[in-house]
Amino acid sequence: MRTTFKLLFFVKRNAAKKNGNAPIIARITIDQIVSQFNTQMEINPANWSVSAGKAAGRSAEAISINTMLDSIRSTVYQHYHALLEQDGYVTSERVKNAFLGKIERGKTLIEFFEMHNEQYLQKVKMNTADKTYSRYELTKKRLIEFMKFKYSVSDMLIKEINVVFIDNFLLYIKNHHECTHNTAMKFVQRFRTVVNFAKNTGLVTADPFGNYKVRFEQTDRDYLTMEEITTIYNKKFASKRLEQVRDLFIFSCYTALSYIDVCELTKDNIRILFDGNLWIMTKRHKTNVTSNVRLLEIPKAILEKYKDKLPNGMILPIISNQKVNDYLKEIASICGINKNLTFHVARHSCATSVLISNGVPIETVSKILGHTNIRTTQIYARITDVKVSNDMELLAQKLNSN
Repeated sequence: MRTTFKLLFFVKRNAAKKNGNAPIIARITIDQIVSQFNTQMEINPANWSVSAGKAAGRSAEAISINTMLDSIRSTVYQHYHALLEQDGYVTSERVKNAFLGKIERGKTLIEFFEMHNEQYLQKVKMNTADKTYSRYELTKKRLIEFMKFKYSVSDMLIKEINVVFIDNFLLYIKNHHECTHNTAMKFVQRFRTVVNFAKNTGLVTADPFGNYKVRFEQTDRDYLTMEEITTIYNKKFASKRLEQVRDLFIFSCYTALSYIDVCELTKDNIRILFDGNLWIMTKRHKTNVTSNVRLLEIPKAILEKYKDKLPNGMILPIISNQKVNDYLKEIASICGINKNLTFHVARHSCATSVLISNGVPIETVSKILGHTNIRTTQIYARITDVKVSNDMELLAQKLNSN
């Protein structure tokens, strides 16, 4: 964007001293915005040419003043062009400060991270346990570690960051924290979100991610088959803790609720709707998107098992997420299931084995999962070989009957 730039010198006549001299002021105008500074020179107004904007005549004083004014003009122009080339924009105040040696210290990457995280914390109503907030905090921590490791500093200006910095950060996360590519890329993705936040404040124009592509590798996520789900459901456990964790997991396998959504369920979320059936009416904790799920017989039986037997109005036994995942590994071992069983596997199992494999359209699956994008649902729900085989068999029967 082009700017209109003018530099004018004038005498401030109303600030004349006892000796009759008045200060010479420099006025910078850029896009009609004015900034002024005192040149620290003075002259008798009678010896000043208003039209020329300089001292009149050829006296030694006039020549000396005009030489200094030419030097100031040259330096101001240099700062103007340097700022324009560096940042793509310039203001009269910035040019004045550059000339006077008042260097602007832009906000740093970590300062913007703190601004972003504080704003995010307000959005989640000061819930410091919110997973997304804690992940942004962890990303900030990892960036500080990385900058100390690579550059021996704990912070940098965003304009100092480039694609090489981003690539090195990705490699640092992978190599020093034993993360998979996709997990490491999540750190880079959150890093990019904060850079976009900085740009939106208007304080930053540089975008180190301008030519950087965030690419995730496609992975196959674990899910349980119906046979495996049934095996876990029917297993008798000697330990009450394993039995309770099994119940929570199976409940999620038939409702697609995440761990935090199961924890937040109350009696008020269970309602009889127009079709006469019991439904879970809730909103996903993570996205605040409505997720309504009809209660099938197995999850209804699990709710009935704990009805009026738990404290504080709870409808299911709540155990910490870490403990649940630890116990699920025990359950997998006991049941002879050679998969990395975590609570999140229940959500994938519901989408794939309970819903898609039994003919539920992916649009309905997406609604049950509380997704706003079918592409997200496709990550959770796989079309299994058995489903393809069954569908092809139905097609063959239809074609053969014609």
